[in-house]
Formats: sequence, structure tokens, C-alpha cells
Amino acid sequence: MSHGRLYQSWVKNAFDIKVRPHKFNEGDLVLKKVSQAQKDHRGKWALNYEGPFIMKKAFSRGALVLASMDDEEYPLPVNSDIVK
Repeated sequence: MSHGRLYQSWVKNAFDIKVRPHKFNEGDLVLKKVSQAQKDHRGKWALNYEGPFIMKKAFSRGALVLASMDDEEYPLPVNSDIVK
């Protein structure tokens, strides 16, 4: 049992070393991941990201409000996991 806990903590620490949280600031240009639910006729050659978008506002739990380059703000916030 103690070996299992030791192993889990070792795996967690190894994973946490590789993860770098990203802080987004207002005015940053970001790319948004395209949803795979949308079918594209290009198949595997379809784009993985769309954008660039301007980051308008960041909330504390990782939600971001994006706007297009024409300053059209999108009505729903997106999760910071799908933005780079």
C-alpha cells in the first residue's frame, strides 16, 4: 500500500515538472483550437487552430473572453485549455 502511494506521488511530481501554466494578459493574440465535432472535407489536412483572436478579459478560473481582429466580441467565454 505504501509503495502504491509512493509511486503515485512520484508520477504526479514528474508530471507537474513538465506542466507550465500559461498566464494570459489582456490584448494578447491567441489561437483557439478547432472543435473536432465539426466535419471538414479536407480530412486530416484540416486546420487544428483558428484565429488569431484578441484576448479581452481573463477570469480567475481559466475562462477567457475573446474578440476577433475586427473587435467583435464573442458572446460566450472559452476555456483556457483550448487556447494557445
